[in-house]
Amino acid sequence: MISQASLSNGSFCPLSNLHYSTKRSLPRSLRPPLLPFLGRNSRRFDLLCLPSDPTLQIVEAVRYDGPVVEIGDLAGVEDGELEFETCVARTLPPALTLEQGLQTINEAVEELKMNPPSSSSGILRFQVAVPPGPKALNWFCCQPEESSVYPLFFLSKNTDDPTDKSLYLKKSSGVFGIGAAIYFKDSSSSSSRSSTKRYLSIDSTFIMAYGFMDVNFNMESSSMMHEAGSSYFFVPQIELDEHDGVSILAATIAWNDSSLCSFEEALHSYEFSLKQASSYSWPHSKSIRSALGKLNAVEDKTLSMVYMNLLSQGRREVMADIIELKEAPSSSQFCIRLSPAIAVASNMLDHTSEMCYSAQDCANINAVWASLIVEECTRLGLTYFCVAPGSRSTPLAVAASAHPLVTCIACFDERSLAFHAVGYARGSQTPAVVITSSGTAVSNLLPAVVEASQDFVPLLLLTADRPPELIDCGANQAINQVNHFGSFVRLFFSLPAATDQISARVLLTTIDSAVHRATSSPRGPVHINCPFREPLENSPKNWVPSCLKGLDFWMSNAEPFTKYIQAQSSRAFTNTNSQMTEILNVIQSAKNGLLLIGEIQTEDDIWAAILLAKHLQWPTVADILSGLRLRKLLDFPELQENFIFADHLDHALISDSVRDWLQPDVIIQIGSRITSKRVSQMLEKCSPRSYIMVEKHPFRHDPSHIMTHRIQSTIVEFADCLLKAKSPQKNSKWSSFLHILNTMVSWEITFQIGTKYPLTEPEAARVISEALSCKSALFIGNSMPIRNFDMYGHNGSECIHSVAATMLSSELPCHGILVAGNRGASGIDGLLSTAVGFAVGCNKRVLCVFGDVSFLHDTNGLSLLSQRNSRKPMTVIVINNHGGAIFSHLPIAKRAEPSIMKQFFYTEHDVSIRSLCAAHGVKHLPVQTKMELQDALMISQGDEMDCVIEVESSIDANATYASILRQYASQAANHAVSVLSRFSVQDCISHGDFLCKVERMEYSLFRIPLSAPSTLTSVDHDRTKLYREGYMLSLYLEDGSVGLGEVAPLEIDRENMLDVEQQLRFILHVIKGKKISFFLPLLKGSFSSWIWNNLGIPPSSVFPSVRCGLEMAILNAIAARQGSSLLNILQPNTVEKEKSESSSKVKICALLDPKGTPSEVADAATTLVKEGFTAIKLKVGRRGNPMHDAAVIQEVRKRVGSQIDLRADANRNWTLEEALQFGSLIKDCDLQYIEEPVQDENDIIKFCEESGLPVALDETIANFQENTLEKLGKYTHPGIVAVVIKPSVIGGFENAALVARWAQHQRKMAVVSAAFESGLAHGLGTYRWLEEDVTTAPLRIDRDPSSGFIEASVADANRVLQKLQINHNVIRRKFTGEQVSTYQLNVDMKGFSCSVKVHEVGQRTNASDDTVLFLHGFLGTGEDWIPIMKGISGSARCISIDIPFHGGSKIQNHSAKDATQHPSLSIEVVADVLYKMIKQITPGKVICVGYSMGARIALHMALRFSDKIKGAVVIAGSPGLKDKAARKVRTAKDDSKAHSLLTHGLQPFVDTWYTADLWRSLRGHPHFNQIVTSRLQHDDEWNLAKALTDLSVGRQLSLWDDLKHCKTPLLLVHGDKDTKFKKIAREMYQEVSNGLKSGDESREEMHEIVEVPNSGHAAHLENPLSIIRALRQYLTKLRTTSFQSTESSYTGL
Repeated sequence: MISQASLSNGSFCPLSNLHYSTKRSLPRSLRPPLLPFLGRNSRRFDLLCLPSDPTLQIVEAVRYDGPVVEIGDLAGVEDGELEFETCVARTLPPALTLEQGLQTINEAVEELKMNPPSSSSGILRFQVAVPPGPKALNWFCCQPEESSVYPLFFLSKNTDDPTDKSLYLKKSSGVFGIGAAIYFKDSSSSSSRSSTKRYLSIDSTFIMAYGFMDVNFNMESSSMMHEAGSSYFFVPQIELDEHDGVSILAATIAWNDSSLCSFEEALHSYEFSLKQASSYSWPHSKSIRSALGKLNAVEDKTLSMVYMNLLSQGRREVMADIIELKEAPSSSQFCIRLSPAIAVASNMLDHTSEMCYSAQDCANINAVWASLIVEECTRLGLTYFCVAPGSRSTPLAVAASAHPLVTCIACFDERSLAFHAVGYARGSQTPAVVITSSGTAVSNLLPAVVEASQDFVPLLLLTADRPPELIDCGANQAINQVNHFGSFVRLFFSLPAATDQISARVLLTTIDSAVHRATSSPRGPVHINCPFREPLENSPKNWVPSCLKGLDFWMSNAEPFTKYIQAQSSRAFTNTNSQMTEILNVIQSAKNGLLLIGEIQTEDDIWAAILLAKHLQWPTVADILSGLRLRKLLDFPELQENFIFADHLDHALISDSVRDWLQPDVIIQIGSRITSKRVSQMLEKCSPRSYIMVEKHPFRHDPSHIMTHRIQSTIVEFADCLLKAKSPQKNSKWSSFLHILNTMVSWEITFQIGTKYPLTEPEAARVISEALSCKSALFIGNSMPIRNFDMYGHNGSECIHSVAATMLSSELPCHGILVAGNRGASGIDGLLSTAVGFAVGCNKRVLCVFGDVSFLHDTNGLSLLSQRNSRKPMTVIVINNHGGAIFSHLPIAKRAEPSIMKQFFYTEHDVSIRSLCAAHGVKHLPVQTKMELQDALMISQGDEMDCVIEVESSIDANATYASILRQYASQAANHAVSVLSRFSVQDCISHGDFLCKVERMEYSLFRIPLSAPSTLTSVDHDRTKLYREGYMLSLYLEDGSVGLGEVAPLEIDRENMLDVEQQLRFILHVIKGKKISFFLPLLKGSFSSWIWNNLGIPPSSVFPSVRCGLEMAILNAIAARQGSSLLNILQPNTVEKEKSESSSKVKICALLDPKGTPSEVADAATTLVKEGFTAIKLKVGRRGNPMHDAAVIQEVRKRVGSQIDLRADANRNWTLEEALQFGSLIKDCDLQYIEEPVQDENDIIKFCEESGLPVALDETIANFQENTLEKLGKYTHPGIVAVVIKPSVIGGFENAALVARWAQHQRKMAVVSAAFESGLAHGLGTYRWLEEDVTTAPLRIDRDPSSGFIEASVADANRVLQKLQINHNVIRRKFTGEQVSTYQLNVDMKGFSCSVKVHEVGQRTNASDDTVLFLHGFLGTGEDWIPIMKGISGSARCISIDIPFHGGSKIQNHSAKDATQHPSLSIEVVADVLYKMIKQITPGKVICVGYSMGARIALHMALRFSDKIKGAVVIAGSPGLKDKAARKVRTAKDDSKAHSLLTHGLQPFVDTWYTADLWRSLRGHPHFNQIVTSRLQHDDEWNLAKALTDLSVGRQLSLWDDLKHCKTPLLLVHGDKDTKFKKIAREMYQEVSNGLKSGDESREEMHEIVEVPNSGHAAHLENPLSIIRALRQYLTKLRTTSFQSTESSYTGL
């Protein structure tokens, strides 16, 4: 780069050594005429040579080959001639503003200067997330004309309408870049060819390269040529890349001593770019038009500027040809300044050449005045004109339509047009200009003017008028337009009638003043009245040019006549300011702080609000118009705890107990409007000690009159002040309670909406909000839509895979969604027109939602919608309930007659919305169900056309449903408060948001004798040993409290005792020290959340019986700590009820296994009735013929009479035909229901409909491990009358409660069924099978003397749990855990020895036992495997090691010359070391389990050492790279990464390593930070670097050809989200399968492939229980299957 220096004389000569960097601009006086680009046919552009100056300091940017590796470039490249440089990125905390982002980067660089890298080459990148509002174009335009740094560029990402006009109309997002840190040689150029190829390695770093294809830009010869196949790309030094939802500010510093660019020189060059970028940064913006016009750039619309994500290209090791880059994204709208004399642009400069204004062609003075007004508006940035037809406004309309930068839209309805202007101003934050004729055309603007005034929306109203002589004299269409809008405008000015006797400067200064008033606080509409005399058209009429005197300078440039400049203070507030100090003290002293976020109109303000919420860590209530109510979550669970959003506080406040409990002492409100009436009432009632309102306008918005502090400030300024202060102390009880309260109410609302299968308006709000993304915006109508979205809108995860989103997620777990509505006056008029304008202004894809009355109120807005002018497609959703539904929620609805409500309030109608759309040519989609709405939204989002979706609804039905929602929400809130109130204040203060820690867990195996065979179908009734087995859990809390649980899997389920015990062993290890949250007794998803966030395992991976027992133990432990019972902590409101009704009973249904003749079974049933049973369930489907079962049912019914409930259970034993045959025979037997009559669950509904018999679900719901409500939705048929719930089968209390709630909601029976549990789990109906029990004082199930029925007592159940006396006769063994043995094992090799660190756990009884060897991946250690090892240690000896060069494994060189020099290792050498180690460990074979790098070692050993390897489990591993060129590239890349590790240290290396796409799924794991921290425990960076190079997959010999000869059984494992290794695993499986001889049945199942759900690359860390089960099944297969070796000539590697 060339630094700023004085230039010598004007002589010119080429600078052959000048490379791409900064260059000083030539003074204008020395600048020769610009040489234009030659025609395309010449294929060459000539550039100016730069003047010679011996004082110039030349700093060369670092050159690399590329930007991608072409396979042709590698031909003939020898080892050592291919080099890669690894970029190390440091992500800094998000910045509040762009300026602060620059400051943050600068501070990081200053730290770097204090400890500079020692390497002779390197690339460092500092990146920070900044607010998403478009700033790149402004920043580019702010750069000085005499720039000292090149290149400078702006690249637009606007692909819809890439014209110069779109730059002025829309918020154009894009990229700004300055300077060049790196540029890439053109491989086609002979001058760039050298023996060594040097490339940029960015596998883990997001870097964009910018440039051109088919262009050869040669700095040495100062020429630019069109040349097919050539390319020119560079990486900027400073770059602002604007994405949806976030912008990324980055600085790149690259150096290489061999490229004449040392680190000090690169740093100096960067500082030079930073100085200019910082000195001329936004918001000190200048006119875009003026700035572009001064560039003297060449416009070439045939050029496109490519912006290429090198990371995405880097996922491929090599490319066939650089021509493939033509598929990379490109922009046809850009401007780049390559040197002081060279600037190239496309679609940005069409009209800048017309910068000089001329009025000479104006036909008359009216045209002169109109053109001056329009011209000055455009110079002020007002380029969107809303024009209403009319005669008197002709001069203005013609001038606007003729201006090259103006975008006009017309509408015949002035009211709709004015609302459209309001919408545009809302979306763009720039005033729209409204032009109307005189008379009532002006009056029609009033509703929109009122809205704009009330909600601080800037507008410029230009109303044409009659001249003064035609006012008040009866002239046609003439009214008094002076001060027509009264106090609703910020400024009114009536111009004189157009005349050449008055200086035209009055027009310019009036426009300048009006726009300043409109855009200054308080913003709002301004009105300029413009009288015109005839002729109104362009009829020639002489005028005197002297009226333009004094405008010469104005006409020669593109700047406004008067520039209003507001002095910017460096800080809006200072801590020394006494008033702000008072505010800060109030905030610091808050005990129960609450943050309210009202309406926010810009994405930058939303960004500031997120940072403020993170800083305060107060519970936050976000209004629907804040942009945060519908926030999109990014999957980083560890960050969620810093954000406590009470989204459903509105419905929680329905509860009296919540209103009494909620007492915030300090409230900060950002934005002045809150939609929720209940929240507003709460604020008024609670009377906080301090109520702080922050709003940038000065008006009073305090309807409750409770405000104590009013701060006039922008959100950004206020957040800046608070962020620089100390974070307030967090009140754990206040925050946690409010979070849990909100969670419970949210769960209840979600449940109620999810189980109401006809589409309701609340569900429509949810579905629509789920369809939003950061690329879209929402406009909501008034009345019910805005309230429904505020109460029921859904904020959920958004599948975002951009690196920008990853950066955002590293510090902030969500981003906002831009939401707007007309809440100034909250009217229903003009909403569609406003929404269309909003879509133009915000430049996003807008979804808007209105009620039908609002839609009909503005049908003229359809004419604006159908124009599709300069905007993205829109989706308009009309909730059509055929009237004004909001009145059904008001008190009048309960008092007035229905006829009055319908006529005067609902204003019911039968207007066809479809016909209205057809009349305007707008697509219409009607929907009535949730699925239809989802499909319609998908269609509309995919189409490039506007669409109206009509949702059919009903006023009465929705009013009733809203009442039900409020009722259940209140009940949920009351329940939450009652549960939480049982915990002491001390619990919350001392333990934060949890109750206690787990000290340890134990389990005991019990075996209970059975008096008869169980009724399970899989049991062999001929067995002589009849017993029920299970495990009793004992969970110990730190305070000594103990909770018991039972885990007893059913043999007919997918579980078995061995699998279950392995899960228990794993959980026993990981649960120690974990926090038990006090909200677990609330259930409703709390256990699922706790299992994931605390244990780090997907809830669906836990066996149902294990989860049931774990929940039971935890709940019993909590109850013991509270001195209460299990029932009381689950349902606190039953405490008093128990005291008054201590004899509460549960009736027991008898279970009858109908063996014998019908008469014998009937005798048994009669006996049960005499004992006191009122219900009997009989097993059917076991006799081979349904007719025999029917005969039994008929006989039993005949004998027991009609008073006894009979149930049948077929356990899915029949086909549909058999079940229907049975049903036809017993249809008169009055069965209460039949459980699971058919084998195929898809036939259940068909059986109901064809048989007419009532059905109950059992096994069907047991298969629901995830998305239970969604799956239950298939079974709402009225013929399904019951669900049979076995808690140990469906997964515990939480899932059981969910299914029971669903059944209750659907008016079906919820039958809790026993599964042969012990007395600990209250086996109930199956208790008669147990000869003994785990307790010596079991639950008493007997006949109640008063009722005569067989019952169990709730009080007795509590007694059993609280005073459990264990029957040790049934306990077979107890497991309390086991210690891991850690030791060093020395292995002597030729020339060196290796001391291997070993971790061992598990059985070691005899040599025949399985030994499993676990091998970790790069950066890991053997400790990674310990949880999984403990899981399977009951059935195998488990050993994990630290692979050489990792952790505690050390290498010692035997060479006397240099004992410190470590030998070179390879996969082959490490395998040899492990082979010898295995011989020391065991005389037998081992099963080798490896992950990633360890998987490659395991695979190698399986192929080479079949004498010692019994089997190999390959998790996310590969046989290497097939292609030689790819291996060469990968070797060089890994060498570069190793060099980077040694240069920059372990912390930066690890941070960069885990930003790679491979770890996307792992980054979403709740223990991700813990995992990364464990990687930093390595104390020998040199060894790690050597492991990375020596064990590189590039240096590994490819094993692909060897797979077909594999004799060792392989288990290939990959995560379902790991697309790369999923493909590799399938290819491997195909290869090993092809190697097996066909027809050899003993070997056909030798190899297996397993996909682990809910996991990515690190499946063993993300879903360890699934890995444990896969390992157990694999070990069982190896033990039970003999894979006979087949003859083969293959002898190994």
